[in-house]
Amino acid sequence: MVSRRLRILRAIAVIAAVFAFCVVMFGAFVRLSNAGLSCPDWPTCYGEVTWPGHAHEIAQANEAFPDRPYETHKAWREQVHRFLAGSLGVMVLAIALMSAWRRKFAIAALLASAVFAAVGVGMYMHGEHVVSSVLSALAIALPLLVAWRLDRPDAWRVGVLVLGVIIFQAMLGMWTVTLLLKPIVVMGHLLGGIATFGLLAYAALRFCGVGSDDDRHAALRKLVVLGMVLLVCQIALGGWTSSNYAALACGTDFPTCQGQWWPATDFREGFVLWRGVGVNYEGGVLDMAARSAIQIAHRIGALVVFCYLAWLSHRLARAGLRGAGIAVGVVLLAQVALGIGNVHLGLPLPVATAHNGVAALLLFTLLVSLSRTQLRSIEPGT
Repeated sequence: MVSRRLRILRAIAVIAAVFAFCVVMFGAFVRLSNAGLSCPDWPTCYGEVTWPGHAHEIAQANEAFPDRPYETHKAWREQVHRFLAGSLGVMVLAIALMSAWRRKFAIAALLASAVFAAVGVGMYMHGEHVVSSVLSALAIALPLLVAWRLDRPDAWRVGVLVLGVIIFQAMLGMWTVTLLLKPIVVMGHLLGGIATFGLLAYAALRFCGVGSDDDRHAALRKLVVLGMVLLVCQIALGGWTSSNYAALACGTDFPTCQGQWWPATDFREGFVLWRGVGVNYEGGVLDMAARSAIQIAHRIGALVVFCYLAWLSHRLARAGLRGAGIAVGVVLLAQVALGIGNVHLGLPLPVATAHNGVAALLLFTLLVSLSRTQLRSIEPGT
């Protein structure tokens, strides 16, 4: 019999997963509309909890940040994204606490993590960056420790683990601003958002009892996991392409690039991960050969992922997981169509944003497939 607490936990987990998907989509909208530096400080926006709205506030904002003139149509996007991420953080804390219920050490550690994270933000705002970093590191480490030690099935451990992930994601959001859209940080922030959504979606699936009554699909498990690894690598390549402003490095040509099958490329320069501190990466700093190398790498990765996931879709359907296999195939085709549309149409904002969202949905179809190959892990009476 399912307890009332588990029913509540299921509901919160499902809501949080859907909300996380919305945050990923809105974050893509913010990034792709070039609003990532529209609030030059963090977590405030030009010193405001929301964003400047009156004439005197805008004047003060421009005086305080002369190198970053205030743009109303962009600033609200960045700050609303922060509010949404903060709201998601509250949901994740609730899930973590309910996942560790009746484990006194775990509850104390998770509450301490939340306190350390909150105080760390306050210390950062007061310029105490070293203290803030130490507190943030503790805030991340405690949920990881609890998840490792928690003697409960995978759903509950993931429900705790995601708290550490979202706190680290908040730090990546801070570094995105303070390090002026450094590509490695922007890419990490994208992966952190995808990871948060993926973990919440997996926890929701497992809390809701998605799984198998026997182990007849166990042989498919490693194949699905490999598909997820390949997809995450391709999402990282997409993030690297976007953060280096290389999405249109080939113009609007597809499958050729700049009218050639292999134009001038510079892979060494295109994949330098760290270029020092103080560089403003807004608009990109690479030459065309380096950007072309990134775009071509992304296309090659897309081909590899398409071939593997198309085969996996067929394999799942043949093995008896017809619904999961069809879902993977349909979403995969939609993602490829959006990717080609991005190039041919010149990266329109709705299509580019949808390309990010469908990548998350493709991950979700693989998580459903993975859950269907695993035994159910709901504890009786929890």
